Amino acid sequence: MNDTEIVIEVGSTNVYADMGYLDAAEMQRKSQLTAEITRAIKARKLTQIAAAELLGVDQSKISKITRGKFRGVSESKLLELLAKLGHDVNILIKPTKKRLGEVKLEFA
Repeated sequence: MNDTEIVIEVGSTNVYADMGYLDAAEMQRKSQLTAEITRAIKARKLTQIAAAELLGVDQSKISKITRGKFRGVSESKLLELLAKLGHDVNILIKPTKKRLGEVKLEFA
């Protein structure tokens, strides 16, 4: 029997913040967008080559995105790719009652 105590730490809802990334909120949004792009590509049964042709990007970029590698790809570009995959992208900007506003994604 091992007497080693196991400590479990409860994280936040953002794994990137838990890991100490300064741009954690942006990384989480990009992660959500790349996951949705991957789902859309799979739902349309597109190969990476076909997806690249449809989206007007290199196949290597599709490969990276579908593996969750989004560094160097802007949120704006990811939103554009989703639109090309048949998703409506709506951006709603409104005043907040809080001191600071927030940027968040909602998927239907």
